[in-house]
Amino acid sequence: MSKKVIIVGGGVAGMSAAHELINRGFSVEVYEARGIPGGKARSVSVPNSGVGGRKDLPGEHGFRFFPRFYRNLPQTMKETPIGDDHRNAYDNLVQASRELIARADQPNVLTVARFPRNLADFKVLLEDVFAPIGLTSEEEHFAAERLWQIATSCSERKANDYERLSWWEYVEADRFSDNYRALFAVGFTRTLVAARARSASTAVGGSILLELIYGAATPGPSTDRLLNGPTNDVWIDPWLAYLRAQGVDYRLNSPVTHIECVDGLIQHINVDTPDGPLTIEGDFYLCAVPIEVMAKFLEKSEILKYDQSLETLLELSDDVAWMNGMQLYLNKEIDLDYGHTMYVDSPWAVTSISQAQFWPDFDLSEYGDGNVKGIISIDISNWDAKGVLEHPPHGKRKSAKECTKEEIKNEIVAQMAMSLNKKGQEPVFLEEYVETWYLDSDIEPVDLFSNKDRYKDAEPLLVNKINTWHLRPETHTHIPNLFLAADYVKTDVSLATMEGANEAARRAVNSIIDRSGVKAPYCTVFPLEQPWVLALHRYADKKRYQRGLPWNGKLGIFGR
Repeated sequence: MSKKVIIVGGGVAGMSAAHELINRGFSVEVYEARGIPGGKARSVSVPNSGVGGRKDLPGEHGFRFFPRFYRNLPQTMKETPIGDDHRNAYDNLVQASRELIARADQPNVLTVARFPRNLADFKVLLEDVFAPIGLTSEEEHFAAERLWQIATSCSERKANDYERLSWWEYVEADRFSDNYRALFAVGFTRTLVAARARSASTAVGGSILLELIYGAATPGPSTDRLLNGPTNDVWIDPWLAYLRAQGVDYRLNSPVTHIECVDGLIQHINVDTPDGPLTIEGDFYLCAVPIEVMAKFLEKSEILKYDQSLETLLELSDDVAWMNGMQLYLNKEIDLDYGHTMYVDSPWAVTSISQAQFWPDFDLSEYGDGNVKGIISIDISNWDAKGVLEHPPHGKRKSAKECTKEEIKNEIVAQMAMSLNKKGQEPVFLEEYVETWYLDSDIEPVDLFSNKDRYKDAEPLLVNKINTWHLRPETHTHIPNLFLAADYVKTDVSLATMEGANEAARRAVNSIIDRSGVKAPYCTVFPLEQPWVLALHRYADKKRYQRGLPWNGKLGIFGR
């Protein structure tokens, strides 16, 4: 009889774990709190937006982004069939050709020279990207040196030194101009899964920034890939259908309310299902829920009594921030650029994608009121900074958290127009182009009765902070039948991303295989790739690090 694994949470991590387990002979049950699969990766239908028999408009929790350094998640997508025509979910990825840096009162630009193989290459790359927007030669040179140092540092130096150093300190943001801070110090980090330059770890932020640069500057697939339709339509729903066909019992609208731990083992879970409360038992239990949800389970059970190391999750659960999506449905098609746009001067750290151009088989005339010609999908990464509009009655500027939903929409339009429209040129984006809009339903009222205009985020995102790697757990625990698969466990990517969730699931399944004694092949876990052309530099730095010497970037024998 096959071993039974109970998975709590049906997002990317839970579905990835179910995918690997069911294909290795385990019996799998998944309990998902929401009525739609996919977790934070889900897309939705905008309620009551269809008019005259048309379908509801497509909405997203946030736009999807599959950079080239993702390796674990794409492998799972390649194993997920789509229909009966021998296609798979990976085939539904399309490549963006470029990314745009939109600046207020500055030229919009992004170019990449070639894969950087030395400090001179980094300088050329940064001159091409930064020179048109006003960085001095000193700033370009220093930024190139900072990137070169990370690229040629050994993993031990990154883990022990750069993990304790914020990106703001590392790039010495206080020394240089507002332009430097806006682009190099702040722009990249705050749009990278809501990271904050003053608190984000250089080890993680710097490494991921380099991965994006390597991907953009190396021949081959684009570093910016997107889906060719709404996320659930072209990926999540076919994935769920495949899992169920393989035998996974995946249950929606079934939130887990308690995890019962007795004598150092998980005995069962309690679930609220549409048919009433259930008590579910299994051989192994895999928690694939967000950090703040896992913290609540720990607080309400005796798990910590038998594994005190998991107490770090209570501390880590405070390191969350809002990062949510909004869609603007336009009455005319605007292809801002064939890729993502980053508004580095936007106080709310706005990024966007002009969506319809990537959806060739999606007829927008069949949705909404029939007047929608384009969709701009937006992520808002900073909900605490003051916006650019003066709001009545006192004319003060507000943070996104202080705004009503209508005010959030008005701010987003203003912040985008501020960067896209240039003096003396035909406007690119105007408020009158917005037919209707949708804000992620996770932004919900704090109190429906006393104050409907104060909101909370039902699913905040874990953000990377300095010196928090030691707080992250492994996928296995000291409780023999309890495992963790979520983007807060120790993974190579180290960021709250779909890739991190998938990697965590693979590691968790391998731990279950070990503990179960089942003879099954381990899941392949793909690490971040480091350029082989820089291997000797990293080796030389490792020798220096072992002798307690600082990085010097030299390629001499033993780093001298």
